[in-house]
Amino acid sequence: MVHFILVQAVCFLGTIIFFLSYQCRSNRNLFRMQLASYCCYMIHMFLLGALTGGTSYILNVVRSYCLSSRSRFLHSWQMCGVICCLQLVTLYLTWSNWWSLLPIIANIATTIGEYTYNSQKIRLVGLAINSPLKISYDFLVESWAGIFDELVTLASVIISIWRYGWKNLDRVEEIG
Repeated sequence: MVHFILVQAVCFLGTIIFFLSYQCRSNRNLFRMQLASYCCYMIHMFLLGALTGGTSYILNVVRSYCLSSRSRFLHSWQMCGVICCLQLVTLYLTWSNWWSLLPIIANIATTIGEYTYNSQKIRLVGLAINSPLKISYDFLVESWAGIFDELVTLASVIISIWRYGWKNLDRVEEIG
């Protein structure tokens, strides 16, 4: 029981950080906050024994680092392609059943969305692809805090759209 509570608590910490990330107006700060959040999720997934989910979060940490860096190469479309290919390698190496596809598809879609540097597209991918697939995966690996996290993430995205306005988010904010 103590192990269960600790495992779920790690994810709840990530949830708090991730919620705050969408309240950042700057994409750079959003990516930095998400990097910290992904570290929590990665640990959470590994503690659950969800190897595909945990490994794919390592790549999310890398992605957030790249997107928040000042290096042109790290936030180029070439790096986007590298990260997406590494997600596919992760799928191949950690395959356990059909639901191993869920976090990989979610992360590839999110990677592509984030590499547009368009705040509107980043949020749209989160609403339409990432969160629904992650909720399904979390249910299957019994990450109850992960399900809660995705519901909070959806709420945070909706709040950010309300705060900043949908049209105001349709802008490209490249870092560098």
